[in-house]
Amino acid sequence: MEFVPHQPYHVYSRGNNRELIFFEPGNYLYFLRKLRQQVMPHAQVLAYCLMPNHFHLLLCPSATAQATHPLNVALGTALSSYTQGVNRDRQRTGALFQAKTKAQALESNENYLRICFHYIHQNPVRAGLVSRLEDWPYSSYRDYAGLRNGTLCNQTTAHALLDLPTTTALFRREAEGMIPTDYVAGWKT
Repeated sequence: MEFVPHQPYHVYSRGNNRELIFFEPGNYLYFLRKLRQQVMPHAQVLAYCLMPNHFHLLLCPSATAQATHPLNVALGTALSSYTQGVNRDRQRTGALFQAKTKAQALESNENYLRICFHYIHQNPVRAGLVSRLEDWPYSSYRDYAGLRNGTLCNQTTAHALLDLPTTTALFRREAEGMIPTDYVAGWKT
């Protein structure tokens, strides 16, 4: 993956053989700590959703994401150290994630970015894990909807790039809207 500074990316990966990567609530929190430690120094996190067997991130690399690809290294380190911790705790060995983490550069078109942003948050509902977006605790939706004061996502940048609704009521209404499937056909994990 090559990351261009200030270019938003949809980054996603799933478990090896589509198996679980998060086994208990503590795993989700541990993964978020790894993102904070390893990825945030190299990119702004704009949105995230952690699902039982995959994850989605909306990242905007900082100027440090240059030719030496520190964001690539940071993502690799986060996934590797997460895997080591889970393997140790679950007394397992081997790869947890598929070999290649995918990163799709997103057009600077704000509607396309917004669709991806909402698609990320809608994953748990689309997968039938919950019936309402706010019921899934492992995504940034609750932060944007004013239901939690999370600090992982840079909401200021996200609001500026995506021109998100400024009130939580309007944001929630927009977030619950349906996304055309032709926009997300290549994103399914």
